[in-house]
Amino acid sequence: IGTLIGLIAMLRNLNDPSSIGNGMAVALITTFYGTFLANLVFLPIAGKLKNRTDDEMVRKRMIIDGILAIQNGEHPRNIEKKLLNYLPPKLRSQVKTQA
Repeated sequence: IGTLIGLIAMLRNLNDPSSIGNGMAVALITTFYGTFLANLVFLPIAGKLKNRTDDEMVRKRMIIDGILAIQNGEHPRNIEKKLLNYLPPKLRSQVKTQA
């Protein structure tokens, strides 16, 4: 938005060459700040939020599958095998050694 404001200010004063520089400066500075904030602040935050959301969805799907398996009367060992498939291989082997 700052870029547009700077460009509008610059184009509004085309008759006065000394004021064109101020409008261009505002446009360039706001473009720089927008790019800087987007790439160094907002995109990393969005990536972390997406990862957390994906992890939460996997956990919820795992819970739902476990509850449905219990409700269907499946054997506990089969339920355990089914739910272990949601875990990464490293965690899967840790869970198996603890049991």
